[in-house]
Amino acid sequence: MAKTGTWVTIILVLLVLAIAASLFLRLRPAGGTIAEIYVDGRLERRVDLSGVTVPTRFTVETERGVNVILCEPGRIRVESADCPDKVCVDFGWLQDSAAPIVCLPHRLVIKLTGDAPIDAEVG
Repeated sequence: MAKTGTWVTIILVLLVLAIAASLFLRLRPAGGTIAEIYVDGRLERRVDLSGVTVPTRFTVETERGVNVILCEPGRIRVESADCPDKVCVDFGWLQDSAAPIVCLPHRLVIKLTGDAPIDAEVG
């Protein structure tokens, strides 16, 4: 009888921990709403994604190639690129600060931060 009670207690504790972890991950802030676009490690543009109300495109053009960036409310992606592997396009939407979008051939990086609103806007 004591063995069964111990296992029930262990299972209940693990269940409560799993539920608590799930709630923590769902309720925590998603990351930043400021997208920073870097080329060669140099900040080229900052976009406040919370201020974007309609889908907006802009082009980042360097001597290595062209990336077309699409911004929507709360998210950003590389819509198209003329690089050979298209990893940056395949990444999809960036909506949190977990991992940046990277285009190695063009030396482009897009990451989200939680900085305060900025002076430059898309448009």
